[in-house]
Order: sequence, then structure tokens, then C-alpha cells
Amino acid sequence: MNINELFNKIVHARYCVALTGAGVSTLSGIRDFRGKNGLYNDMDAEKMFDIDYFEQDPSYYYKTAGSFIYNVDEKEASVVHTTLAELEKKGYLKALITQNIDLLHQKGGSRRVIEVHGSPAIHYCLSCGGVRMGFEEAAAIVKAGGLPRCPQCGRVLKPAITFFGESLPMEALRDAGTEAQKADLMLILGTSLTVYPAAGLPEYTLRNGGELVIVNNMATPLDGHAALHFDDLGEVFQGLQELLKHS
Repeated sequence: MNINELFNKIVHARYCVALTGAGVSTLSGIRDFRGKNGLYNDMDAEKMFDIDYFEQDPSYYYKTAGSFIYNVDEKEASVVHTTLAELEKKGYLKALITQNIDLLHQKGGSRRVIEVHGSPAIHYCLSCGGVRMGFEEAAAIVKAGGLPRCPQCGRVLKPAITFFGESLPMEALRDAGTEAQKADLMLILGTSLTVYPAAGLPEYTLRNGGELVIVNNMATPLDGHAALHFDDLGEVFQGLQELLKHS
């Protein structure tokens, strides 16, 4: 495992960008979705994140998502999250594009986070314009067994996560595409690159002559295009963390 080579690529890149998926949060104790022990194996994620079902029975989402979205205060940012934040702080990482909805990148200290699948940081009313509730307030209600409701009409608030049947956040997608095109190095971390349009972002980097580095414990469609490939996120980022300390 040549972590020194990876570190040198990051340090000498003109414009390094990261793309992360659920695998980066498994080290924090959050199960991924499609892995061998993923959440999709024992919950109906299609129903949980379906906008039509949410409008019929919003309690299903909150009961199911409570254990892995609304208990983020009980989870610690992993070495991946904190090292990415340190790379950003030192100027090596220009942007972090994530498919995740667990807010752990922000908890780890990253500031330039582009959330292409939306975010639970805001909850809003589907009927009353302008009604907003922050994550901490909503999480406290959910953990107490309640549902966050609109103070005007009483309707259950929806998180700003993109559900099936909804359009992805256009501003975030536009920003992600711009960053991917500017990148001469993209770090692809903990994602199997199967969910589009996020999975297509590395193609922008490749088309503009950039390099890909993939760190994932499952095969991806772009493995053959990677300049470097690693399987173990924890081992790689512990190594990068040590190298950063002495840089």
C-alpha cells in the first residue's frame, strides 16, 4: 500500500477534490446502504425515502431514520472525516462532494461541503412557505418520540434530503459538476459509483485530463481508470493523518 505516493499526489495536485459515499461513515458506526451488512438488507429504504409515501405517512421515515440520521450527536467523526477537514484547512483539498446525509463531514471540521443528495440540516413544511426548522431542534423532537411539525398548519415537516420522486438540489449538482471539471485529482472514497448523477462526476475529471484515486472495499465501474486503488479507508487515512502531522 503506497500511501506516500497518494500523499504526494494530494500535496502536489493543482486542484484536488473528494467525492464521498456511505463507506466513509462506517468507521463512525453508521452502516452503509448497499454493502454486505447494509441498511437496505433490513429496511424498506424505497418506502422510507419515497416522497409519496412520506406524504401519506411521514412517521415511517422518522421512525426508521431515527437510528442513523437523528443520533449523529452520538457518533464521532472518523479519521476519514477529520483528515479530509485537515487537508482542506492546509489548502490541499479544494472541495468535498458527498452523497451522505449524516452531517459527519461538517462535524469533522470540513467547511466546503457540497451535499448532492440534500441534507437534514433543514426541515421545512411542504405547505407553508418559509417555515424552517434546524437539525438540532428536529433531532431533539425525533429522539423524544415526536414528529417535527409546522407551527402554522401542524403538518409534519420534511427534511431537505432528496427523496425518491424529487429532483436533486440543482445548485449543489451544478457546484459539484464545476468542481469535478476543475479537478486534476479526484479522491473517490467509500462509494461504489452506482448512484447517478453523482456517480458520473469522476467522468468530468477524467475528460479534462485529471486523475482518479479510488479507496473503496467494493469494486467500482472506474477501477480500471484509477491511478491508485486502495481497499481499506481506515488504514489509508490513518497513514495520511500521520504524514500530515509531519508536513
